[in-house]
Parts: sequence; structure tokens; C-alpha cells
Amino acid sequence: MDTPELLDGYGPVAGFDEMYAEAGGVRATYEGVAGAFATMGPDEVRLRADALASSYLDQGVTFGVAGEERPFPLDIVPRLIEAHDWVEVESGVRQRVLALEAFLADVYGAGEVFADRVVPRRTVVTSPHFHRVVAGLDPANGVRVHVAGVDLIRDGAGRFRVLEDNVRVPSGVSYVMTNRRALSASLPELFADHRIRPVAQYSQHLLAALRAAAPAGVTDPTVVVLTPGIYNSAYFEHTLLARTMGVELVEGRDLVCRSGRVLMRTTNGLEPVHVIYRRIDDDWLDPQQFRSESMLGVPGIINAARAGQVTIANAVGNGVADDKLLYTYVPDLIRYYLSEEPILRNVDTWRLGEADQREEVLDRLDELVLKPVDGSGGKGIVIGPAASREELDDLRAKVTADPRAWIAQPVISLSTVPTLVENGIRPRHVDLRPFAVNKGDGDVWVLPGGLTRVALPEGELIVNSSRGGGSKDTWVLADPQVPEEEDELEALEDPVGGDA
Repeated sequence: MDTPELLDGYGPVAGFDEMYAEAGGVRATYEGVAGAFATMGPDEVRLRADALASSYLDQGVTFGVAGEERPFPLDIVPRLIEAHDWVEVESGVRQRVLALEAFLADVYGAGEVFADRVVPRRTVVTSPHFHRVVAGLDPANGVRVHVAGVDLIRDGAGRFRVLEDNVRVPSGVSYVMTNRRALSASLPELFADHRIRPVAQYSQHLLAALRAAAPAGVTDPTVVVLTPGIYNSAYFEHTLLARTMGVELVEGRDLVCRSGRVLMRTTNGLEPVHVIYRRIDDDWLDPQQFRSESMLGVPGIINAARAGQVTIANAVGNGVADDKLLYTYVPDLIRYYLSEEPILRNVDTWRLGEADQREEVLDRLDELVLKPVDGSGGKGIVIGPAASREELDDLRAKVTADPRAWIAQPVISLSTVPTLVENGIRPRHVDLRPFAVNKGDGDVWVLPGGLTRVALPEGELIVNSSRGGGSKDTWVLADPQVPEEEDELEALEDPVGGDA
């Protein structure tokens, strides 16, 4: 099969390449993609890529860095995942969410996980995201993790592994939805030649989960999305989700707590709110309980939740399950709560609070990746082989002073996928964030695909947008034995108007 000129010089890569097999041939999964780009030719591909970038800029699909709004790069080459591979991802993500849900209920309840010595109590109570103020606060339908984003990578053998969990306020799903709309318009012929599982139903699943979490006795709940405001880096996502769910987007100043209830200011006066999908971090959510200087949150909202008058999604205090030190215990939590073996493996990790592991890591700082346990967005990560002697000396001092604040992992060569860059289509490293929606009673729906983030600079391993990364449309190919789902192009129509 001919390959496009843009692929000349693609070359072998270290690790697992998702398009090219080790023998050098195009994998069957990507034959249609390679053939379509060969037919188009380099000039046509560049033209379509420029039009795609312009359309994203015109739609205002952005992210914020240091208060500046920037376009979020979307690569024109889709990432494809086979149906059988997705079965493993879907099952593994669902399993992980259920285990973390049980863990959070236990941590803020009976604490049996401590008594049975599965997780040391100190590991949890020393986490900056553990909040005693919500101990004993039981959600209406028992769900604390309404939305989860589980970051995955593929190792050198092509196996999916979990890199970290996000069960506080995971972001990025808006790009999954807008990427699909944009790429289906840019590559209609390629889209038509593949059976791709749709992503546009996400908002309906999320709304169903939020309505199911309403306080007892409320049959027609009022749901709102609580945003920090227009200067938040994910404000685009907040507006899109509110619009596609058909609910109000509010800021803290739009809500007031009275007599243990949360009320929303409207042109018709105060109206009750029953479920709040908050996109504000715990520390800023309630100035009566956390940071008193916060102007973003709602004074008294925690007491209203404790009184059973409102549900906060995701629940306050979930951050203990995001802590990267707790991540090392999740396989044990799956065995403990579910009596199952983990479907998706963790990346091998050293706990630096344990003396023997810390000693080994300090001897190998120049070989390993060190991460702060409460870091996000790639902040604070030190890749040993790429660090200077001064950086390693500074890191050694930090680890010695506060070992609980760090974990260490081997340098993993993330899988690569074909990506259009200045000198053609070249391999670039990617991760994947599937999103799960938990409706309660074990009903966890996993969005087929998720956010693929791509590190655009050659050789870069950190994929975050703040480090110059972009995204890809992730196509989960449908199982030919399964009936076709709702047509994607119809499903992408905004149910309440407006462009995504």
C-alpha cells in the first residue's frame, strides 16, 4: 500500500508506535488513515489542517495559561483504538472508579481500610486534600465520584497502564466533543469509511448522573454548573457543558444559602438549587469552611450539603483519591473492596516516604521521573535523564526534606501516534484521558474515546497544554458484531442551540 509523502522519514521510534508495526508496515487499524492521506496529498492535507486550525480559533476553543487565552491545537490525524482494546480500557476504568468510590465512602465513614491495614491512616490524613469537615457527610445516592478522568498511557508493549486518577474536578471533556465535530467536518470521507463510536451523548449521561444524585424526595431537581468565572482556564468547558445539558451556568455570587438551602438569584426571585456540578476547587468553595478570602464560592454550601438539601458534584474531599501517593495503593483497594484483580496496571512507582525505597531512588535520581504528589498539569515533574546536575541537587534536597511529597517512576516511553508537524507526519508521544460518569448502583458509563493529548515538540514526554501540547480526536472503532450506535453527525447537533 502506498503511503503519503508526508510520512516519508517517519522512521522507527523507541517504544510502541500505534500506526507502524515493528516490522515497518502500517498496522491494519491505520490502513484507511494512511490511504486517505496518500490520496489527498501533502498540499491538500496542509490546506485542511489550516482550515481546521482557523475553525477552532473562530469557535473560541481555548485554554488559559497565566491569564492568557490560547487556541488549543487540534491535530488533523485522528488516533484510532480497536474495539477489543477499548473493552479492556472501559472495564478497567469502571473498576477503578468503583474502587475509589468505595474507598472515599470508607475514608469519610467507618475507616475500615485503616483498621485492616490496607492503607496507612497517615497516608490519608497528611494529604492536603483530606477534609475532616465532610466526615460523615453521606451523599443522597452514595455517589461521590460523579465524573472521573483516568489518565492512561501505553507502554513499550502497547499495554494500557494507569498514570493517575482525577476525581476532583477533571477537565478536558469539552475538547473531546468539539474535536469530533471539527474533525468530522475536516475529513468527511475518512469519517464515513470507519465505524466510530459516538461521543456526543456525554452531556446527556452527565445530566442523568447529576439528576440521580438529587437530595431525597426531590423528583424534578434543578441542576446548575458552578464556574469560577471567565478567567478560569476551563471556562470554555463550563459554558459548553451547561449549554448542552440545558442548565444554568452560575458563579458564586449567583447563589445564596438560607435556612440550610441553596438558592439561585433569578429575574423571578430566589429559586432552590438541588444539584451543583461545581468546577471550583475545594479550598475556594465555601469561605465559611475553607479559605475565608474566597470570592468564588458560596458561604454555607457545606452546611447545606450536610443538611441534605443540596448535592455537590464531585464531592468535597475527593482529592485524597487523587493524591499520587494514594495512587500506589489503588491495586490493593481494588482487591480489598471488589475482590478482583486490577484490569489496568499502574506504572511501577516508588513511595519515597519509605526509607528503603527513598534510598534507592536517591541513588538513581538521574534515571527516574519524580513527581510531586499533589501536582497537576505537569507542574513540578523532574525527568532525571534530562535534568541538570543543579536541578538534581535541588531535587535531592526537596525529597530529603519532605519525602511524603514525592513519588518516583521509571522513564516510560509513551506510545507514539502519527502527528502533522512542520516537516511532515511524524511520531509524537500521547496519553489518553477517558471520562467516566457514575450514576450510582454500579452504573458507570465510560465515554468511548476520551481526550488524547499529544506532545508536539519532538521527543517531549509531557503532553500538557501548558507545556506546548495539543490534542487529537480519539476514534474508538466499533465492534462489527455490535449494532450501530446513533449516527455521530446527528448526535453532534447541540440539543439546546449554539455552536460547540
